[in-house]
Amino acid sequence: MPLSEHEQNILREIEKNFYESDPGFAARVREETVYKHAGRNCKWSALTFILGLVVTVLTFSISLASGALGFVIMLTSAIVFERNLRRLGKAGWADLTSGKRAASAQGNAKDITEKLRKKFRPKDQ
Repeated sequence: MPLSEHEQNILREIEKNFYESDPGFAARVREETVYKHAGRNCKWSALTFILGLVVTVLTFSISLASGALGFVIMLTSAIVFERNLRRLGKAGWADLTSGKRAASAQGNAKDITEKLRKKFRPKDQ
């Protein structure tokens, strides 16, 4: 059901007030996607998993409780990683990997291969 003209005007006014009251937050909301958020959470959970592994390895021989705490940290971070990876899905993974960095890396790789081809090309060609 489409909005009436009055409702559309109210919505535009709310949006205008939102952008005027906190432009930094508005810009962040505009740029943030579910994929970026889930990707960031995956990175943090992987780091936390490694931290839990270090805690487990270093403290298990000293104290069984601290080794178990490290294992719980690892298990929790693995669950968080899996849930965010599901949220990402194939489309989100493609969105994250096809960003500016991927394009610039691809361009850099092409430049390097061209330089190597020119350098090792036989002189008679």
